[in-house]
Amino acid sequence: MVKPCPKSQGMSSLRPILIHPDPRLKKVCEPVARITPEIETLAADMLATMYDAPGVGLAAPQVGVLSRVFVMDATRDPEAERRPMVLVNPEITWTSEEPNTYEEGCLSIPDQYADVTRPRQVRLRWLGLDGKTHEQEFDGLWATCAQHELDHLDGILFIDHLSAIKRQMITRRMVKLKREKGRA
Repeated sequence: MVKPCPKSQGMSSLRPILIHPDPRLKKVCEPVARITPEIETLAADMLATMYDAPGVGLAAPQVGVLSRVFVMDATRDPEAERRPMVLVNPEITWTSEEPNTYEEGCLSIPDQYADVTRPRQVRLRWLGLDGKTHEQEFDGLWATCAQHELDHLDGILFIDHLSAIKRQMITRRMVKLKREKGRA
């Protein structure tokens, strides 16, 4: 588990979450060259924003930063200790053949949910805020969340895994929502 640097805690601020359709959500993000104070601040802000939303994952493009960074904490039990993770330049190194279907949602597509089938288990390798390479296997909701957030870094939304009709229907709802909220 990788935690945000202590110096960045307490100074984090909430960032606005982009709502689909927004062209930045469809861009492939750039790798992070090295861990900098800006990346540490981004990570702390993203964790604060994710917890506030509330969500279990958040990718940098969702807050308008086109860098290969995502945060997650798939601990659903409110009584359990938080397990925040920051993954920089994550990549999948292995996936199980066994599938898992989970009803996914997205902070950039509020109040819309659909079943998405992905590998049940994945192994990821990433750079931590400590500057070291980490590798870990995830399963269940953690695996779903990791794959969902990694998709964001490649400009893929969970609705891209749905039929064209379902995707268009959800996109129309989001256009209407943005118009109602004045966020077009």
